[in-house]
Amino acid sequence: MQYRELGRTGMKVSTISFGAWAIGGSWGSVDDKESLSALHRSIDLGVNFIDTADVYGDGRSERLVAKLRKERKETIYVATKAGRRLDPHVADGYNRANLTAFVERSLKNLATDAIDLLQLHCPPTEVYYRPETFDVLDDLVRAGKLRHYGVSVEKVEEALKAIEYPNVQTVQIIFNIFRQRPAELFFAEALRRKVGILARVPLASGLLTGKLTAKSTFEADDHRLFNRHGESFDRGETFSGVDYDTGLQAVDELRPLVPSDWSMTQFALRWILMFDAVTCAIPGAKNPSQAEDNAKSADLPELDTATMGKVRSIYDACIRDLVHQYW
Repeated sequence: MQYRELGRTGMKVSTISFGAWAIGGSWGSVDDKESLSALHRSIDLGVNFIDTADVYGDGRSERLVAKLRKERKETIYVATKAGRRLDPHVADGYNRANLTAFVERSLKNLATDAIDLLQLHCPPTEVYYRPETFDVLDDLVRAGKLRHYGVSVEKVEEALKAIEYPNVQTVQIIFNIFRQRPAELFFAEALRRKVGILARVPLASGLLTGKLTAKSTFEADDHRLFNRHGESFDRGETFSGVDYDTGLQAVDELRPLVPSDWSMTQFALRWILMFDAVTCAIPGAKNPSQAEDNAKSADLPELDTATMGKVRSIYDACIRDLVHQYW
């Protein structure tokens, strides 16, 4: 496993970390015993950072992470998120009373006295133009409830605005072979300001594992079935906003670039780690074998310039027009 500094937090985290959305819900059937096995296997392989949220399974994911921490002696940093419990999910909801209540609930779920990293959970764009929201987070740090805070965003615009606030330590943003825009302007600004970057949805909801086909089916409670057009939340969260059939075609274009002894999952994750602005990628894993596949990508050799160029060409030809200016 490799490690990188997470912005100015002082935390040194595994370049392949653990995204805990799938073990909470909205990804079809999930078994807590298998989920816990996946978490343990990740820690065995050097993962030391887990990203979760209070809405993943209505606290289920946070509670599983708490159980893991109780069973391990290693230092495990945990990031969670707040805000998406709001109904309606509007900017005015990001106020002192609500954010404090969300933090208190997560502290209980995580069985901890202080959250290592709290992230605003893809709030409406207007929130980033409200300094008072970030004042609340500063107060929660001073109160000892949070060690650090950051944001999870949908759009590059939101990321650039967020890092104008001096105490925003991290930005979580969708970045993968199918969503390359963040690397253009935002990455340079994040590096300049020493802001950590968490690459979320790194496998484009499974498309970039190379395991999905035109015949793949998804359960009723899997967002890959019910949110393809943004019916429940931002459509960019599902398959990175790429039309499913188009995504499959692009994956077929990528296959010849994958070394024979690598999985496509490993290729897609290693591509992300080629960008030094990225602190870590946070793929999910519902079982130990997926956790192993993910973790191995951290130690693979760098991709050469020609391969990186070919990936970019496939993006430009197949994907760019679908996503580049939307997020």
